[in-house]
Amino acid sequence: MIVAGGGWFAYGGADTLSDFATLATTPTPDSLSASFSFCGSDRHVNCVVDGDTFWFQGEKIRIADIDTPELSPARCEAERIKGEAAKARLLALLNTGTFSLSAGLRDEDKYGRKLRTVTRSGRSLGDTLVDEKLARRWEGARHPWCD
Repeated sequence: MIVAGGGWFAYGGADTLSDFATLATTPTPDSLSASFSFCGSDRHVNCVVDGDTFWFQGEKIRIADIDTPELSPARCEAERIKGEAAKARLLALLNTGTFSLSAGLRDEDKYGRKLRTVTRSGRSLGDTLVDEKLARRWEGARHPWCD
């Protein structure tokens, strides 16, 4: 990291270590977009799998800051209904405009999905789903959605 950072400084990337730290934490502007649909058995490009998983430009993305009800399979009818609502809402949110993806502490989960926070204008789309009671904040473990 120091060698790479030093090389980056030498080529005009930043003037000081504090500039490097500022650039590393500065949010990127919302510049990503696509026309999303629901995923099908043979469709895995720019599509929504469920309320917290989608494909974007050929990569499977798991929204890192939330957990939504399961659909495959849902454990009860209430979970299925809320899961379908979360899936539809995520589709609408992704199709509303440009967004940004940012990685957290881990790049991928154990299923090979990219772990990303999805934001628009600096606000997490996951927060929107939580506010609408279609998701919970991710706390490191899944919790049941059925009573």
